[in-house]
Amino acid sequence: MRSESHQKVENDGAGADPSPRSPGTGGAISRRQLLSATALLGLAACTTPHVGPGVGSRTDGAIPIADRPAATTRLLADTVTIDMNSHAGRVLAARRQSASPPFEPLAEPMRAGGMAVICLSIVTDTPVTRTTADKRIVAARPPEPGELYTWSRGAFSRLQALIAREQLTIITDAASLRTARQHGPAVIVAVEGADFLEGALDRLDEAHQRYQLRQLQLTHYRANELGDTQTDTPVHGKLTDFGTAIIRGCNRLGIVVDIAHATFEMAKQAASVTSRPLILSHTSLINQPPPGSRQITPDHARLVAQTGGVIGIWPPTTIFPDLTAYADGVARMVDIVGVDHVGIGSEMMGLSSASVFESYRDLPQLTTALLTAGFQIDETARILGGNYQRAFEATLV
Repeated sequence: MRSESHQKVENDGAGADPSPRSPGTGGAISRRQLLSATALLGLAACTTPHVGPGVGSRTDGAIPIADRPAATTRLLADTVTIDMNSHAGRVLAARRQSASPPFEPLAEPMRAGGMAVICLSIVTDTPVTRTTADKRIVAARPPEPGELYTWSRGAFSRLQALIAREQLTIITDAASLRTARQHGPAVIVAVEGADFLEGALDRLDEAHQRYQLRQLQLTHYRANELGDTQTDTPVHGKLTDFGTAIIRGCNRLGIVVDIAHATFEMAKQAASVTSRPLILSHTSLINQPPPGSRQITPDHARLVAQTGGVIGIWPPTTIFPDLTAYADGVARMVDIVGVDHVGIGSEMMGLSSASVFESYRDLPQLTTALLTAGFQIDETARILGGNYQRAFEATLV
């Protein structure tokens, strides 16, 4: 569990389904239930129709147990595996940047587990948020003019220092992503919360050029100039005009737009504005999120898929007690949007609870859990990176 001094503590438990197998898929049959039904009754037609463009069909039957170790090894050797949301290496700065924790190894666990690329993200609203006694992050005060922009420059510098220390490759285009497996561990520079822009469109161009920003999450834990957040009372009730301009700017520059933390209303408007796929980098499925929940409904998930986008499933133990349950959670999202629209968003070193995916060294076990849940090799490869790679390449067109 991350201490408060690390600042980025995800509100992962709010509104969580009490059980990883509890209803939350709008009536969809889980993959595990489907496999049992198929074995007993031969009812291959029991699956829920997939929603969204280009979705794949679910395969009946898991890979035989004896074949899974070899399949896992082959998958991790051949796939550009991608974590859609990560703070690994202790990249996050504390509220007093001079007191930020020391870095931790990053390249070595990525190599050991077979993780090729991570979307390595800084957070830009840290100075004006606080952590409550129940470990929720809330807005504490309005920022001073220029405060978050100035603060973000230090956060970007810390990210650059970690990348240099670990000798990581920075992915800036489709070609470098395709060859990432051959060139060693790599990162896509990402930001959670566009608060540092402070209403200035030219700062988006600056971050793209100066820091090689390629993924931008619009909101985080406070309503900002772009729109509202799931975990607080809406202020705008919509995507703002500035938010619209930023999405169009990201489409122009080739920056992936991440709508994690955004309200459903804001997400709907973002989907109507974008000309490129949206991603929602870290969440999970729930039928009726209570106030403050970071989980999303089936309709919210379908919205992302309908842009050609991808939803990253996160692994807090408050929602998924083990990797088997996590793989089931991935399968439930696939039941809603199709296998072409689901990925992995670990929130590595950013959860308030423990994680069932605590280290990139555990990627082989996660891969095996997905195969055991009934995914075939090609489907698992898409979930572990292929789907995000497609969305990334479509953004750069």
